[in-house]
Amino acid sequence: MLFLSIDWDPSIELFKIGSFAIRYYSLMFVIAFVLGLQIMKGIYKREGIPVEKLDSLFIYTVIATLLGARIGHFLFYDTAFLISNPLEVLLPVRFNPFQFTGYQGLASHGAAIGIIIAMYFYSKKVIQKPMLWILDRIVIPVASGAVFVRIGNLMNSEIIGKPTGTDYGFVFKQLGEDFPRHPTQLYESLGYVITFIVLWYVYWKTDKREKLGYLFGLFMVFLWSVRLIVEFFKEAQVDQRGEWDLNTGQLLSIPMILVGFYFMFRKTKK
Repeated sequence: MLFLSIDWDPSIELFKIGSFAIRYYSLMFVIAFVLGLQIMKGIYKREGIPVEKLDSLFIYTVIATLLGARIGHFLFYDTAFLISNPLEVLLPVRFNPFQFTGYQGLASHGAAIGIIIAMYFYSKKVIQKPMLWILDRIVIPVASGAVFVRIGNLMNSEIIGKPTGTDYGFVFKQLGEDFPRHPTQLYESLGYVITFIVLWYVYWKTDKREKLGYLFGLFMVFLWSVRLIVEFFKEAQVDQRGEWDLNTGQLLSIPMILVGFYFMFRKTKK
């Protein structure tokens, strides 16, 4: 075979000073936000929007992504913990015993909802444009950022795939395993690369950007379709649900895709 199993056992920490550690997962988030800022700078210059307004956009996006993803994770996957320990959900610390944990446990569906809410306020208070105008553009860097988030998941050996049953796959040594699994983090990351390329091309090379909501809808269809498909190869994060044997991530992705189709094909006034 050209591609056999890979023993995967990377350090999750880039470096450590005392009890404070910088992890690869955190680094991937930093890269995602910095790259996204550069992409939006190019878009704002094209649209004639003062780049100074990117400072507010950056703050809105970072807060919405982290809080939305954090709350979404516990709301969708561990509601009991959200009810019993709301402060530990919102803050990057554990109180008993006290420990800096960072934001471990993030849900992409929650991040998406958080960003949409944040863009509503940003569009009203800062940019003074329709909410869909900023959503059509923010989804381009969001798609690129999702690529790095999944690479961070791979470095953490989390959100793992199902066993392949063959010699192909990644053997996650950090989990004490000796059999290969599907590298679903890479599958999903590749899917988001394709999503980003499609969005970038449609924005820069076609006139579809002039139709409010089209790029946002295209993003929703592509990104959540990737998630829906890759979930078939993942180990479920919670028990299977539904008579179609779809897991929580898939059940949450289906309405997102339908919303995307609506915005792509809805009739708009000229």
